[in-house]
Amino acid sequence: MLTLVEVRTRQGDLLSLPLEDDSSGFRVAEIQGLDPVKATLVSSSFANMDGEEYQSSRREARNVKLQIELDPDPETGDTVYGLRKQIYKFFMPKSEVTFRFYMSDGLEVDIVGRVETCESVLFTQEPAVDISVMCFKPDFYELTPELVEGTTTSGETPMTIEYAGSIETGIQLTLNVDRSLPDFSVYHVPPTDEIKTMDFDNFPLVAGDVLTISTVRGAKGATLTRAGTTSSVLYGISPQSNWFELLPGTNTIRVYAEGADIPLTIQYINKYGGL
Repeated sequence: MLTLVEVRTRQGDLLSLPLEDDSSGFRVAEIQGLDPVKATLVSSSFANMDGEEYQSSRREARNVKLQIELDPDPETGDTVYGLRKQIYKFFMPKSEVTFRFYMSDGLEVDIVGRVETCESVLFTQEPAVDISVMCFKPDFYELTPELVEGTTTSGETPMTIEYAGSIETGIQLTLNVDRSLPDFSVYHVPPTDEIKTMDFDNFPLVAGDVLTISTVRGAKGATLTRAGTTSSVLYGISPQSNWFELLPGTNTIRVYAEGADIPLTIQYINKYGGL
């Protein structure tokens, strides 16, 4: 159950909207657009074949709509006009805002959007403001990344990650290299049991190196910090490698490297397709 909505501007201003407290003069009457967004499915038809063949799919942008009723307190000198001006400060069309949603089970998630419209009827006995915000990246994401510590292995035992999100998410794998490492491989087995492999075999590593590989969409890559200098080593990853993502449920990751174990960390953010 949703208990609180916070709105932040790029300038750092904060508007707090408790759902069960309207003492501020703002009453959240309705929020739409928190359910999973629509998916666009692409398929192809073929001659002499019934139906169609599935090709791909994608989820659309999220449209969050709020209706905020204005209820000024005469004892404090508030007016409908004054409350409306406060709303405009946060929801001026084309401005960027960040929503933070607080759930009764302790979950706190953010989503970023651009204000599309902010409309209100001026001459009415029940003043309210209708707001539409387009969130072009439709996922809600937790505030604090999850961090899993482990080591490489020359055996068969993987690391297990219980991914709590409802939407696939990329990872950031960091190796703190403490010996010479000519190559290594990463094996990911999602709940679907489909094995995905990534090979790093085109750039030898030495003691003191810090290698970071990101499989996050929009930020995929590999960087190396050596002697205080950071550079891209994307070419170290085999072109045939899979850029895997964690799926909801139990995932296993095994970083295979011959020789002594090397410490590593895996960082990821829980993402949700709806609240």
